Amino acid sequence: MAKSISFLLIAMLACFNLTAQRGNIWCFGDSAAMDFNGGTPVPSSSSVLSRGSCVSIANTNGDLLLYAHTRSGAGGVITGLIYNSTNQLMMDGDSIAGGGWYQEMVIVPNPADDSSYYLFSVGVTMQFGLMYSLIDMRGDGGLGAVTQKNIQLMNILMVDCILAIKHGNGRDWWLLVKPSPVGQPTYNNTWYPFLISPTGITAMPYKNLGSLNGTNIGKLTLSPDGSKICFINLGGLIELYNFDRCTGLLSSTKNIEPELSTGPYPYYWSSEFSISGRYLYVSSSTVPWSRLYQFDTWASNIAATKTLLWQTAVPPYTIGALKRGPDEKIYISCAWVQPNGGYQYPYDSTMYYTENMNLSVINSPDSSGIACDFQPWSFHLGGKRTYWGLPNNPDYDLSALAGSPCDTLVGIGETPQIQQAFINVFYHSAWGKAFINASNLKGKTGKLLVYDMQGKVIHSESLRIQNRYYTKDLSMMGKADGVYLVVLETEQEWLVKKFVVE
Repeated sequence: MAKSISFLLIAMLACFNLTAQRGNIWCFGDSAAMDFNGGTPVPSSSSVLSRGSCVSIANTNGDLLLYAHTRSGAGGVITGLIYNSTNQLMMDGDSIAGGGWYQEMVIVPNPADDSSYYLFSVGVTMQFGLMYSLIDMRGDGGLGAVTQKNIQLMNILMVDCILAIKHGNGRDWWLLVKPSPVGQPTYNNTWYPFLISPTGITAMPYKNLGSLNGTNIGKLTLSPDGSKICFINLGGLIELYNFDRCTGLLSSTKNIEPELSTGPYPYYWSSEFSISGRYLYVSSSTVPWSRLYQFDTWASNIAATKTLLWQTAVPPYTIGALKRGPDEKIYISCAWVQPNGGYQYPYDSTMYYTENMNLSVINSPDSSGIACDFQPWSFHLGGKRTYWGLPNNPDYDLSALAGSPCDTLVGIGETPQIQQAFINVFYHSAWGKAFINASNLKGKTGKLLVYDMQGKVIHSESLRIQNRYYTKDLSMMGKADGVYLVVLETEQEWLVKKFVVE
């Protein structure tokens, strides 16, 4: 029995991340889509036609609810569109704020209403600043309808980056935007957070922090546990910030590379963390080189760990967005660009090439250097095409911060919220320990099991649950490098998480 159970667990592990569902459908590029619900992603189709900005959200079963994108807005034209699950334009889903940039939109569930969603947009070269539209999924017979459109929250130009982060209480959301320094030089290191809660959208105090930013083209990336944010820009800036999911505060910056005062610039385009948060991947799109780099953020000197994983000179400006999938691999979008460096948007009917018919994949992002197994143009999009963008979807399934000051939703006049059980495992190589944390557990007692990839139990012990929470510092000293599986069994549930020893 134990052998069959372990075999089943390993098979499940090889297939998919058990907790991710609301981000399982990606819609992007030129009518491209990917469905992660079966574990291994399957190419599909959508109505998107965007060189960059795109967002999508599924329900808790992984079924697509809605998606949106922007088209290039030459002449200051508002170009955002929202589609329903049938790939048709949603009722009143046209003329949504957006100008055809790359990270200018994000969808956030409304904490006050399970059937409604906010779509936030920033204006990079259009003065609308920060706007939101409200979508009610009860409209149009359950396909959804836009009930409020382009409600303005700020009226200044923004950097092409907007980030949504699940609050530490597991219900509310933080929204982070950055004003553009172009024509607004006092905004070169300013951050504006907003709190989205059942009471609405609340502007929080702004903060000046970090290095000066001289461009309106930047990108924000959140670490898998929500504690770190990376900001990069075309001028060469790579900077890490600590983020507090309870307070929404940024703090304690680490400057990995400074912004250059003169060219040639590296044109850092996108970044993404590995699932442990250790490795940071950064794309660079210049003439004549497209490049992919890896940094080790656990190193004392992060900049010194910079490793060039890949570069290509034909065509230039090829590499674009990086996005970690529900399967924990990192997918990279590359546009097809003409050999002279010019690009055409939209593509014409003849422009089908390796670069735009496939995504590149980092198969083992938590491994150092070439062991990460980067495979350029290795995921075929089923005949569809991509540009530079991938969905700017937040981690909709990020759990509450168990044991933190904000891990409870119970307050005056509130009733307790039912939260899904969650397990997280973090391995620290220097200490040789796996830190196991589980929250929202049912029952009082259970068992902790750790399997190697051959299905052998390498550790077993009884456990006691206190206040629905369990934590364990497990020594892995002497254990071989490789993937391990943590199984937490209680009287009522069964949680599984993998981690890597290296």
